[in-house]
Amino acid sequence: MAVAQRMYARALYEAAREKDRVEVVRDQLGELTAAMETTPELEAFLANPQLDPGAKADVLEEVTTGGDPVVRNFVRLVASKGRAGQLRTIAEEFQALVDREQGRLSVELTTAYALDEDEATAIVSKIEAASGRTVDATRSVDPDLIGGMILQAGTLRVDASVRGRLDRLRRELVTRT
Repeated sequence: MAVAQRMYARALYEAAREKDRVEVVRDQLGELTAAMETTPELEAFLANPQLDPGAKADVLEEVTTGGDPVVRNFVRLVASKGRAGQLRTIAEEFQALVDREQGRLSVELTTAYALDEDEATAIVSKIEAASGRTVDATRSVDPDLIGGMILQAGTLRVDASVRGRLDRLRRELVTRT
């Protein structure tokens, strides 16, 4: 993550906190990034460096019509500064700031088979105890893992899968010969 994106996210967080609008801003930024994901043309338009930043600001103003003034002003500012193509990463950094400030940790738990609720709750409870934060876990299944799990929290990735162990063993055998 670039320093500029962190600075923009931090500035937005501070502005939203001053106005007591952090949750509203988080939700509306999430809606904007979801719109960018479902409309690749919008994301391509915003990322195109050859297009006028003013035109991007105008489009973003239309997209955020009816939105919170903090969000509307922010996306207009970002676009006018030529950073409209970085909105998604700025929004991700903003979400990370909100999570950190609220003591939440978002994790993705990938297992070789679908966990029942008791198993998932036990794993989440251990993560909460270790991190001291409330955990929001998304779960997915990847049968190619063979067994075990992969835990992804931000940039931290813990691979405790059978596939991961086999890959590490293979690399070790190849480098020793």
